[in-house]
Amino acid sequence: MSNKSEVGGNVPKLRFPEFREAPEWKEKTVGSMCKTFSGGTPATSQKEFYGGNIPFIRSAEIDKDQTELFLTTKGIKNSAAKLVNKGDVLVALYGANSGDVALSKLNGAINQAILCLKSEASNGFIFHFLSLRKSWIISTYLQGGQGNLSGDIVKSIRLHFPQAKEQQKIADCFSSIDELIAAQTQKLDALKAHKKGLMQQLFPAEGETVPKLRFSEFRDDPEWKEKSFSEFITEMESGVSVNSYDTSVMDVSDAGILKTSCVAAGVFFPDENKKIVELEVNLAKTIPKKNTILVSRMNTPLLVGESGYVCKDYPNLFLPDRLWRISCNESTLNTVLFSKYLASDKMRSSLRFAATGTSASMKNVSKSTFLNFKLHIPSSVAEQQKIAGCLSSIDDLIAAQTHKIEALKAHKKGLMQQLFPSADEAHG
Repeated sequence: MSNKSEVGGNVPKLRFPEFREAPEWKEKTVGSMCKTFSGGTPATSQKEFYGGNIPFIRSAEIDKDQTELFLTTKGIKNSAAKLVNKGDVLVALYGANSGDVALSKLNGAINQAILCLKSEASNGFIFHFLSLRKSWIISTYLQGGQGNLSGDIVKSIRLHFPQAKEQQKIADCFSSIDELIAAQTQKLDALKAHKKGLMQQLFPAEGETVPKLRFSEFRDDPEWKEKSFSEFITEMESGVSVNSYDTSVMDVSDAGILKTSCVAAGVFFPDENKKIVELEVNLAKTIPKKNTILVSRMNTPLLVGESGYVCKDYPNLFLPDRLWRISCNESTLNTVLFSKYLASDKMRSSLRFAATGTSASMKNVSKSTFLNFKLHIPSSVAEQQKIAGCLSSIDDLIAAQTHKIEALKAHKKGLMQQLFPSADEAHG
């Protein structure tokens, strides 16, 4: 690839060598470069229209490889639903994901909330170009990021297009990166599945007192003991409610409130996720401390019970009152091991099930309920550390694989900005 060609005009910063002397890109509307159509929804009152073998793609499913609903041939013939092919460009016109764009992974039918684009040259080029311009499209056509697009709006969008061969070359480049990302994502999924299976082997099953898989040096050790959380938790306190303080009389301090979404991810990046607020210095007792566990005690139903291990002190980060900070008696239970157990699918599901509340959007796990939970643990601290070390090693592999995928996505994003004309060139 080369830098921007000397012909000037509307060309990207990077261009493949064989196109250095090719004409500059021409501004055209999406509608002039693509065949376009939307679909429809068969009458739900007609049962014979549903339950067939034709995937019915709705706006939230444009990037999925499976659908919730299926149509019959009769349903297609007696409605405005339209058939699309795998590889067609799908644009969500309205709904929560209005403005999203995807290459269809299915041969199926679309409803009225989706616009299908079939490019004369390269569907992949259209898809990647519209993906790059998504923020511009939303800010231009959707008020405050809310509202609906229409087929006419999408068709009227003006982009710069090279000749067909160059379009295909660019599309192939990004398809190769997408395939690499997909392969690395499969590796990540395999690692997560391996960890889940290992967790089921390293902890006793329901009604058992020893795990199915035990390290050789501990096979002759005693059976595991069942203990309630209250027997090994030495400290359990929630954070502060910022809204309950009169900020007008407080000193301004460079302190952040830990977002519960960070806890849900099990990671802590205060420089990226903190919100600057006014807090009194004497509230510093609520900072996350090294070798403690944070648990989301009150949150939306899917986030309540999420937890994360704190690997270092965060002196400038404050806990919100929706979180508990928990310390363990290390002579009884290894804190890292307990954090792995809390993060297991089984425990997270149990905490979500135990959460109560009158609001459908906010649930709470009481302290007494949490402390009454039980688990089997080995009496040997050495065995606890061995299990914790094993699971931590897998977590390190998962973190490294996640970082690799994020780096590939960042590389793709940077390359897209180089291989397509800038927003100023495209819309200025």
